[in-house]
Amino acid sequence: MLDRRKRYLQIAFNDTVRDVDRMLPRIPFNERILIEAGTPFIKREGQDGIQHIASMWSGPIIADIKTMDGALEEVQEVAAAGAGGATVLGAATKETIDLFIKTCKQYNLISVIDMINVDDPLRALLRLKERPDVVEIHMGRDEETVKGNMIEYRHIRRVKSKYDVIISAAGGVDLREAQSAVFNGADIVVVNIVQPDDPWRGIKSTDEIRNMAVEFLKAVK
Repeated sequence: MLDRRKRYLQIAFNDTVRDVDRMLPRIPFNERILIEAGTPFIKREGQDGIQHIASMWSGPIIADIKTMDGALEEVQEVAAAGAGGATVLGAATKETIDLFIKTCKQYNLISVIDMINVDDPLRALLRLKERPDVVEIHMGRDEETVKGNMIEYRHIRRVKSKYDVIISAAGGVDLREAQSAVFNGADIVVVNIVQPDDPWRGIKSTDEIRNMAVEFLKAVK
């Protein structure tokens, strides 16, 4: 599980197994690096994709399944595939989120509530019986393409004023934004691997991934 005294870099793969095969072996193993099987990746590759990443990376793997319903089955599936954590949407019902967190505990998975498109993350948390391991403050891909949109860091202070919980920041993160996320209280910074012609920020698939991982680790230290 995660150490609350440390800050983490989460590197998200969103494309294909071929990209994983090419880039993941170049990422230096570090206890502060988490690997994410992103939502688009899981939609393309399914449980086999998660298993493939798990066969190559001995650290935690976060399956970004964004559960909205059917929490029990979805957590069981990614646990069987070798994931070390999973995500549920903060917009889901409290019954779904509570069951998701409870099931993650049973399978020793890191439970992450993704607050994408949630106006008030603290209010969403206050209705729950179960407390997650991680709350993700997330600006979505489509929002990221609109100039001026930013991760709403104000929510980090509000959540931490009530809960001793790990905060993850995601959406349009480059080196500069990673430093800003940590400055504003984030414990995990999520960075996407993106293609050179993608409109999103992150680590380009053409970048020297080893060097970029080292630079991002320095930024979130």
